[in-house]
Amino acid sequence: MDLPKKLQGKLQTRIENNSLRKLSKPKDLIDFSSNDYLGFSSSVEIFQETHQYLQEKNFLKNGATGSRLISGNHSLYNEVEKFLCDYHKSEAALIFNSGYDANIGFFASVPQRGDVVLYDELSHASIRDGITMSHAKSFKFRHNDLSHLEEQLQKLKESDTVYVVTESVFSMDGDSPNLEKITELTNAYNAFLIVDEAHALGVFGNKGVGLIQKLGLEEKIFARIVTFGKALGCHGAVILANNPLREYLINFARSFIYTTGLPPHSLATILKSYEQMQISGSQEKLRENIQFFTEEVERMGMSKQFILSSSAIHSCIIPGNRQVKQAAKELQEKGFDVKAILSPTVPQNEERLRFCLHAYNSFQEITAVLEALRIFVVA
Repeated sequence: MDLPKKLQGKLQTRIENNSLRKLSKPKDLIDFSSNDYLGFSSSVEIFQETHQYLQEKNFLKNGATGSRLISGNHSLYNEVEKFLCDYHKSEAALIFNSGYDANIGFFASVPQRGDVVLYDELSHASIRDGITMSHAKSFKFRHNDLSHLEEQLQKLKESDTVYVVTESVFSMDGDSPNLEKITELTNAYNAFLIVDEAHALGVFGNKGVGLIQKLGLEEKIFARIVTFGKALGCHGAVILANNPLREYLINFARSFIYTTGLPPHSLATILKSYEQMQISGSQEKLRENIQFFTEEVERMGMSKQFILSSSAIHSCIIPGNRQVKQAAKELQEKGFDVKAILSPTVPQNEERLRFCLHAYNSFQEITAVLEALRIFVVA
């Protein structure tokens, strides 16, 4: 059966704009593209400890058998959620199957009709999708522009409930808002602040707790969304909040209610990855690589092309889908796995090469990939 003409047309537009997405097979290249910041996804130690832990606990099951509200709420859930509460200094924790599920579940169910959501214009697609599914009004504010946010809060000061959402590290730019000031601002206007910490876990703070805890702001945040598919190298996510919000989400977050729970193996891997993060030197090595990358970019005269970042994500702007795809292709041919981020994923003329740094990258690899990049950005 042929694809409907409207869908064919949309695909054809992507082809003409040089923005058609395709799945590619993994290549044996030097990794500058994955979110596996600490290298935990390939940790033999975590793999073996997870297996041993499951055997000792007699969790010899391949699946959860159902949603958590039916048959899937095995005891390991309670153990891991209690651990996460202690680790992240939170009153309550609720695990979701992924960061996307967590954001969809939260934003589709918490903001109500008549409420208002203010979100950073570069918020992740999962946040925006969840907001779209809610009955609340929503308005974006300019990226990391707290003056613009305050203007909107001022206009809404008579509103009943206002939610503000941002990310501690933005996935495409790698930059961060002034979290201390945005917390002061939202508290002053009695707004509820939600922060997505997907790309901060494992990168910032003592033992990788994230930016919110590094700054001591956890008690001033209405909810934190923390995902495990980046630095922890596994799967799942958690919403950190108070007990009433946890109970609300259990009752109204559809992406939590109507899906099979995570299997015991996934929960055990989360636990063992957190334990490894406390004793591993990977975080320190990652920070050294971030600093070295930044210094090399400056030494080679490419700072103007890069978005300022202290995270593991560093983006070099190369406008035009065709141009940035060509740059990525040539870097890959030289042995470096660097991905092009195209419009419409990012705004037109803000296409970029996105470099993800890892604890396992060497200084020599960082220098080599940046030397290879220079021909595209230095006249």
